[in-house]
Amino acid sequence: MDGRSYDQYGGGGGRGRGGCRNSGGRGYGGGGGSRGGAGGFWSSSGGSNSSSWRSSGPSPTPPSTNSQANSSSGGSDNRPWRSSAPSPIPSTNNQPRSSPGGFDSRSWRSSGPSPTPSTTQSPSSRNYSVEHKAILQSMKISEEKQLPLPSNTRDDKILPMRRPDRGSLSARSVSLLANHFSVSFNSRSVIMHYSVEIKPATIAGKRPFKKSIPKTVMRSIKDKLFTEDDNFPVDMVAYDGERNIFSAVELPVGEFTVTTSFSYKFTIREVSRLECSKLEEYLCGKISYIPRDVLQGMDVVMKENPSKHRISVGRSFYSKNYEVRDDLSCGVAAYRGFYQSLKPTSQGLALCLDYSVLAFRKPVPVLDFLKEHIQGFTKADDVIRMRREVINALRGLKVNVTHRVSKQKFIISGLTREPTRSLSFDLIGRNSQDSGRKIGIVEYFWEKYERRIEHLNIPCLDIGKPNQINYVPMEFCVLVEGQRNRRLDRDRAQFLKRISLAAPAERKNSICEMVQGQDGPSGVVAENFDMKVEKNMTPIQGRVLGAPELKLREMNGSICPVTVDQERCQWHIDGKSLVGAQSIERWALIDFTSTSHFKMHIQEFVYNLRNHSSRLGMHMEEPVVCCSTGMHEFSTVSRIEKLLRKVVADARQGGCQQGKELQLIVCIMTKRDPGYKYLKWVSETQIGVVTQCSLSTHASKAQDQYLTNLCLKINAKVGGSNIELNEQLPNFVNEDNVMFIGADVNHPAAQNSTCPSIAAVVGTINWPATNRYAARIQPQEHRKEKIVNFGSICRDLVNTFAQRNNCKPKKIIVFRDGVSEGQFGMVLNEELRDLQRAVCTEDYWPTITVVVAQKRHHTRLFNSKDGGVIVNVPPGTVVDTTIIHPFEFDFYLCSHYGSLGTSIPTHYYVLWDENGFTSDKLQKLIYNLCFTFARCTKPVSLVPPVYYADLVAYRGRLFQEVAMEQSSESRSAASASSLSAASFQQNFYTLHQDLQNVMYFV
Repeated sequence: MDGRSYDQYGGGGGRGRGGCRNSGGRGYGGGGGSRGGAGGFWSSSGGSNSSSWRSSGPSPTPPSTNSQANSSSGGSDNRPWRSSAPSPIPSTNNQPRSSPGGFDSRSWRSSGPSPTPSTTQSPSSRNYSVEHKAILQSMKISEEKQLPLPSNTRDDKILPMRRPDRGSLSARSVSLLANHFSVSFNSRSVIMHYSVEIKPATIAGKRPFKKSIPKTVMRSIKDKLFTEDDNFPVDMVAYDGERNIFSAVELPVGEFTVTTSFSYKFTIREVSRLECSKLEEYLCGKISYIPRDVLQGMDVVMKENPSKHRISVGRSFYSKNYEVRDDLSCGVAAYRGFYQSLKPTSQGLALCLDYSVLAFRKPVPVLDFLKEHIQGFTKADDVIRMRREVINALRGLKVNVTHRVSKQKFIISGLTREPTRSLSFDLIGRNSQDSGRKIGIVEYFWEKYERRIEHLNIPCLDIGKPNQINYVPMEFCVLVEGQRNRRLDRDRAQFLKRISLAAPAERKNSICEMVQGQDGPSGVVAENFDMKVEKNMTPIQGRVLGAPELKLREMNGSICPVTVDQERCQWHIDGKSLVGAQSIERWALIDFTSTSHFKMHIQEFVYNLRNHSSRLGMHMEEPVVCCSTGMHEFSTVSRIEKLLRKVVADARQGGCQQGKELQLIVCIMTKRDPGYKYLKWVSETQIGVVTQCSLSTHASKAQDQYLTNLCLKINAKVGGSNIELNEQLPNFVNEDNVMFIGADVNHPAAQNSTCPSIAAVVGTINWPATNRYAARIQPQEHRKEKIVNFGSICRDLVNTFAQRNNCKPKKIIVFRDGVSEGQFGMVLNEELRDLQRAVCTEDYWPTITVVVAQKRHHTRLFNSKDGGVIVNVPPGTVVDTTIIHPFEFDFYLCSHYGSLGTSIPTHYYVLWDENGFTSDKLQKLIYNLCFTFARCTKPVSLVPPVYYADLVAYRGRLFQEVAMEQSSESRSAASASSLSAASFQQNFYTLHQDLQNVMYFV
């Protein structure tokens, strides 16, 4: 089962992203760095109002020279000088930070294009309405002295904000190494960009070949042309394997004929001349938009050498040989390699290189592959007995043939119906005497290739195309190298995961070996482009933030501080009560182990659970219903729904009165079952009761830590609070009503082309504890990252906050997950504006901050202890120098303790800020929030709003799977598209009204 499910059956410390997963090495995602620039903002001192139009006095005059953020003495936002983003160009002139207008009556929130920063425009020249002018007059602000729109806009598009300052807060400093390797280049160089088109040559009398040409074939065609034609310098060009060539010198253009086993037309055209000086200007902060075409060209250059010597998969490159220890013994092996990506950073251009592992099918003869892959397959004749298994194992795989000299690859479509000895065909040859003669496969291979076929009684492989016969004996076929194996059984998947979770020292050594290898990113081609890669990792100075003060309760109800372990930042709650422990008076238990060999002793489990919960301050009565059944109940939705409705009905008869419904159903299961999704969908959308699943193997042992984690999840689900910060959040001391929002989108598997993506948004509903969340789910267009109706969803959450706190939040902090650097514009110009339009009114203007949290990157940090031993970085490690963006506001924070593999720090990227965060305050705020996650007693690796949004999106994916199955049951001949359409219906994702604002997803 998916890693997300590991802790859904009990108390484990959260999903892999939480306290227990510190993995790396799967080669997912990108990285990203940043560096701070000058600029900043200025705010007036004193006062509690956050907007200039709310003040009665005139606006203060901003200082003429100030590159640092001056904080308000009153601790609150005093605009207009403190708006969203500082000037994108470092200078001595302080620029205001702006927000994306369009609907806002504030003068600096215009939706029009940005004027030149040095030009002052009157409101009338920006098409201000009469209402705008009236507001300006009431504020006694001269129209002629309005601040110009910020220069962090381009073509009416908002760019990510500038870094306000450098962080300095720390309990201690630490010397680190990062897997970024500095790349030097000649800023005066020009890279020639050419487009390439490769088509089969048209032969008279034959229809043109329409099928796309594989990348490997395209690269071999290009290599042949550049090797044989002296006008094309081989070592001066880099090819992306598709349509782009980048050259250090000018190339001939036009159409060329290349002949391999077929004849091709190779057309090359000049696209542009890429000036490396543009990238240098960006790195220096002279321009605010990244020259992506130049960076793309350099990236292809850096990939040219490894792509020639290694198996290429996206941005990753794997060895063509596997180590014996990495054999997965099923015709599949784990191949080690590296991921690489060029990044603009504070130190200049850098290459991020990370260790990666991927499973490939071994390039062995087909019969040898079958012997390894299929259990019980020992000899060639077993193909007859195990025909179905053989077809399933081979269909779609690529093979080379050994009976002739050819690099052509063929795809297996199936097996012949007849054995090899009985196969024959009509010979079509140049010799008129042979044409039309019927010949057997055995005779043909002897006459044509002088090859005797050994296995005559088994079928041949069918590697022909539609309407084309091409039968080849299995013994003459070998699997092509580099074929990924996407599906592994549970044991082999765990083995692959163990290999990928390399310890810090092993990971560091592997990375250094790869960057220095002959098949690494360096090479003759890169040198000819005047690019050179540093061979050593980047040394950086990190800061370790101190753990926050936490609080629980004594058994008498009084608040008590919690001692946090300094090394792992864990805390113990023995002898303490949860800070907001709930009493559970009405609950039921379903034992699904009654028909299993591992039948649970239910009474003993109930006693242990009640006893442990009472030690945490949670008073649990005896269950009002306790029924026994088997795992067969998970087979269909209807069976599980019938069972749950019966339990609820029995509970009412057993003492649950009207208005005092069942609070919880505990389910003891023998295994992780696909029917788990039925249970969650029925209980959370139809019945309206939270459920807690527990595996019998863990529940029967009743270990203290397991029971503690179980109780933490139960308490959160029934409305309780487990742990709280004993101090107010940084930047919000003495503030009223701050709301945190987390948003994520869960996309279907890559092979699926019809199912919806699932958007999830969560928001805090209590202040100042900020540890209770409400959640909303919605399906949306397939693989669409933008959250549709993001504004209306947030408005609903804001209204829920207002109902609980009798006041709307004055400040909103949005944490967005799952977006890459290329999608920042979408978040700023679409989602943020949608949020503002939906939430803001004439009398309600909350200040908004937007932060992106990225886990799927490849930046790794290595801590060198005394004696040179490489270990994981300690919890609270923050890096905001050297490897970050040249001038935008981002940083890396490792908030968790890495007990397995190499810790992955979370990359936080601040896109928008109206709350005047300094680097120190935002970093400390996020780190403190990581201690409030409900499922464990240690800080998690990801800020909780995003973590919860990810859990909710995954729950929505389970609901979608139920919708698909429900639809297929009601439509016997439904197409894939019509089944998928059913899963777009919102009613499948609408929670029961009793669970609308409950943390059912924990």
